[in-house]
Amino acid sequence: MQNASHRSASARGAKLKIKKGDMVIVLCGKEKGKKGKVLEVFPRDGKVIVERLNVAKRHARPSRNFQGGIIEKAVPIAISKIMLVCPRCSEKTKVKKRKVEDKLIRVCARCREVVDKVK
Repeated sequence: MQNASHRSASARGAKLKIKKGDMVIVLCGKEKGKKGKVLEVFPRDGKVIVERLNVAKRHARPSRNFQGGIIEKAVPIAISKIMLVCPRCSEKTKVKKRKVEDKLIRVCARCREVVDKVK
C-alpha cells in the first residue's frame, strides 16, 4: 500500500485552482494553444472536461431509444496540461489567492485582476 505522500496532489484532495466556467488554454498535446470553457471538474482524478476540446468518436449500437452511429464524446484532460486565461488581459496566467472580507478569492498573477465573480 502506498503512503499518502506518494500520491498526486489531486489524489490527496488538494484544492484545484480551476473551476467550472473558467476559460482555459491547453499547454500541450494535439489541442495545444486552443482555448475553451471548463464544463466539468474531477478533483479526485485531477482532470477537467473542456468545451469542444479533446473530443473522441465512439461507435454506438442502435437500441430502442437510440438510432446508433458515431457519437462525439468529450474526454477529460489532465489539469497539469491546461492553464487559466485571465478575463482582463486575455493571457494564460497562474492564479494567486487574496483574502477579501474574510473570503479567499482568485486573482490573476499578471495583472492582479479578480478572476472570481464576487457575489
